[in-house]
Amino acid sequence: MNAHSPSFGLASVQRSTFDDDGRQTFAKHYPEGPHRLRHRLGDHCLLELDALAELAEALPDTSVEYNRGDLPIGIDGKPRSNGLTIAETIRQVAKSNSWAVLKNVEQAAPYEALLTSLLDEISVEIEAKTGALLTPQAYIFISSPNAVTPYHFDPEHNILLQIRGSKTMTQFPAGDARFAADEVHEGYHTGGPRELSWDESFMNAAQTFPLEPGEAVYVPVMAPHFVRNGPQSSVSLSITWRSEWSYAESETRAFNHILRKFGLTPKAPSRWPQTNRAKSLGFRVLRKAGLAG
Repeated sequence: MNAHSPSFGLASVQRSTFDDDGRQTFAKHYPEGPHRLRHRLGDHCLLELDALAELAEALPDTSVEYNRGDLPIGIDGKPRSNGLTIAETIRQVAKSNSWAVLKNVEQAAPYEALLTSLLDEISVEIEAKTGALLTPQAYIFISSPNAVTPYHFDPEHNILLQIRGSKTMTQFPAGDARFAADEVHEGYHTGGPRELSWDESFMNAAQTFPLEPGEAVYVPVMAPHFVRNGPQSSVSLSITWRSEWSYAESETRAFNHILRKFGLTPKAPSRWPQTNRAKSLGFRVLRKAGLAG
């Protein structure tokens, strides 16, 4: 069920958000190469703090997550609450020592329109590489000064657009078991957490992307990363999508989880452009038969 839309309307984007050079850069590196982009989204009215507080109150509880911001890079399980409501957290973000994420904001019609307009600009480049653009979703991050989003991974193709304030995203190679063990991937795809164990030695392989307003970064599927906010409060918009390849990667991990229960040591899924089709189909058969739990 869609969330009630906030009371304001959608201000149309008057010009393209990504220019021709940006789309060419994206096409060159997508889907496996992390890279920086420029955007012209600017201070969109839907991304002002009052609008975001109103949106957060309209979204279902399952679509809102917010926690203390003074976290280490690596944590064990979910972080602690900050003791505030979500609206208080957002409106007081400059001093609430918190980070918040509003998930699947496309549940509200104005945000769905914004997401659609952004992905329409790069859909040709996406579909040329990974086929149909599936399951478009958007997330909004609101962070206090110096807040940390701990080390984790995500199953989607993702572009993070910095809107207000600054932050630094630090990424690590996707699919490399040094940075996220195969068993951790498999656990995530069968209902486990996305947070990962941290080791300071990982920094030897880090790619660091400082982001100011008007800058964006592409994150490959399941690339481990953490984010450290700058000295001011921050708002970022994450636009995500899935592909048949990303779903096959997820299903192969879940299938491997089942194989591991029988004492096997399954091979991890191959990265794009390999298809991982056999295990993906195997998992779909088991799921349809009710045997994938």
